[in-house]
Amino acid sequence: MSRTRLPLAALSLASASALLLAGCSQSTDASKNTGDTAASASAATGKKPAPFSKGTVKVALVRQSGAGDYFEQWGNGAKAQAKALGIDLTTYDAQADNAKQATDLSSAINSGAQAIIIDHGFPATIQPEIDKAVKKGIKVVVYDVETKTKGVVSTEQDDASMAQAVLDVMAKSVGKNAKVGYVNVAGYAALDKRNTVWKSTVDAQGWKQQFKVGKVTDSTATDNVPLVSAALTQHSDVTGIFAPYDELAKGTVLAVQNKKLQGKVKVFGADVSNADIQNMTAANSPWVATAGTDPSAVGAAVVRTAALELAGQLNKGTVSFPAVAITQDFLRKNKIENMDQLRTALPALNLSKISTADWIPNVAH
Repeated sequence: MSRTRLPLAALSLASASALLLAGCSQSTDASKNTGDTAASASAATGKKPAPFSKGTVKVALVRQSGAGDYFEQWGNGAKAQAKALGIDLTTYDAQADNAKQATDLSSAINSGAQAIIIDHGFPATIQPEIDKAVKKGIKVVVYDVETKTKGVVSTEQDDASMAQAVLDVMAKSVGKNAKVGYVNVAGYAALDKRNTVWKSTVDAQGWKQQFKVGKVTDSTATDNVPLVSAALTQHSDVTGIFAPYDELAKGTVLAVQNKKLQGKVKVFGADVSNADIQNMTAANSPWVATAGTDPSAVGAAVVRTAALELAGQLNKGTVSFPAVAITQDFLRKNKIENMDQLRTALPALNLSKISTADWIPNVAH
């Protein structure tokens, strides 16, 4: 929603984001068979600056990752880029336990890490630890986390452009003054930004929002099916539903299909992953459009951002990753079945020119 992904994929992503995956573990470069090929790195040509010129650099990745392969791909991209840079990356994951994420962050601070990357999380829970890290002189880079601490580098999907891209498609599809549904959850940075765009689009299009439901759990897609099904029982006349996080979209798709409304109700999501592509291209799928970044490319770019900050070469406090609109028609027409094929068909997903330098071996996706 980064995934999300929230994703908040990373709620994506990334998103936004549901918040569950693996527990604290030492990172590896092994990726599961998700339809992605292993990332390779282009050779660096420049001289390494300190601290990279002095040997291995320790970095901690403190995550609140969610269900779905968006977060897995984000993590794989981060690990591949870290390996290419010679970074000793230790990964923690709080598995939707906010108190544990605060403890994980405290452990990362005390681990001797020279930089800490925080992937999603609730600001109120982790803000005190962010302040401690900065006061200790540790470089902190956050992804889809709201913080006002001076010196912290914020990275994010451009959630406003992501929402606008898919809502533009929705506007053309359902037209003005349509009855629509909404599946979203407040309290996640990525989803809140997407919500702002939703509100303005509803007003501009004259849409009549018939319902809003949604929750984030350890099984977000499954647990939203009954919520959306109940809403559709009362409001079967909606023509489009916006679910701005891919796990919410998956649950919405199942609910629409269970109510046998796939010929009448179109689903518009956000974020993209292998599972999302398969879902969108399946026969009779009501999921007709999404927008997203490449989660693997985002994970790698966040690590590069941390590397530049460690080297004193970033010189800015915010880095954004632009999103691309992706339609069901495009996927089917180009026979796209996974992220590798989508990257080839949509070069705009490539973030290789963001947060890079001649001394950085850039991971290719």
